[in-house]
Amino acid sequence: MHIPDGFLSIPVWGTMDAIAIPSIGYIARRAQREFDHHRAPLMGVMGAFIFAAQMINFPVGNGTSGHLVGGALLSFTLGPAAASIVMTAILATQALVFQDGGILALGANVFNMAIAGVLAGYLPYMLLRGRRAGVFLGGMASVLVSALLALGELLRSGVRMPPAVLAISIGLFLVSAVIEGAITLAVMQALERIQPGFVRRPQGMRGAGALALIMASIALAGAGVFIASHQPDGIQRLALEPGIASHATLLTKSLAGLFGLFVVYVLCLGASRVLAAGRSLVAPRAN
Repeated sequence: MHIPDGFLSIPVWGTMDAIAIPSIGYIARRAQREFDHHRAPLMGVMGAFIFAAQMINFPVGNGTSGHLVGGALLSFTLGPAAASIVMTAILATQALVFQDGGILALGANVFNMAIAGVLAGYLPYMLLRGRRAGVFLGGMASVLVSALLALGELLRSGVRMPPAVLAISIGLFLVSAVIEGAITLAVMQALERIQPGFVRRPQGMRGAGALALIMASIALAGAGVFIASHQPDGIQRLALEPGIASHATLLTKSLAGLFGLFVVYVLCLGASRVLAAGRSLVAPRAN
């Protein structure tokens, strides 16, 4: 799903940077006004979980893989504004530390997944009042919107895609969207079983729910690379060049995943503390 460097034209990535930067600034201010201090630990835990889950690619057909994006899941548990901040931290860590997604394409990736994808995922959930159908459709919508925006940006940048390739790409993204919806629903239901009432009051997650997410994050980051598909995802397949392969060992990827997990957790927890502190300063003036 991440657009790598070298595929977006200067006008496209420049425009996306110009849109994404002020948009995230506005969302951060909105998140600060709406922030519930009870969600501070949850931001770090959910950010680490989504980062780890994104490392696990699953086959979707035609030599292509997909992975959980997680924008919808973040919006259900944190609210859309805080979810955008967490997803931005994840994408920035992936681009700046792990070269997953280009630095020049970071604005486009942030807009596609952290802004548009999060909002598209939250809309069905909100309209259907948190019902299972809303959770599933939200997961689907977040991936489809992010993928279609990425394809549009690539086409606008002059990346040539024959109609057959474009049709196959859209079909594979649809499969990934269905899987995203199913995984999102499964995770929400699992958390509800571990801690009844979690779906309606995610900000109150404590004890078993938090521990389950932490343990799942460590397992996914540390051991998931050994079972994940090594096929490229849809966007990466378009960018794949013959004869170039990764020389990183699975152990190296596992250790890098655990390091990234720590970085994302610290960033998201730090962001939550900043939002909480800002909320405490804004609240007295509002009264």
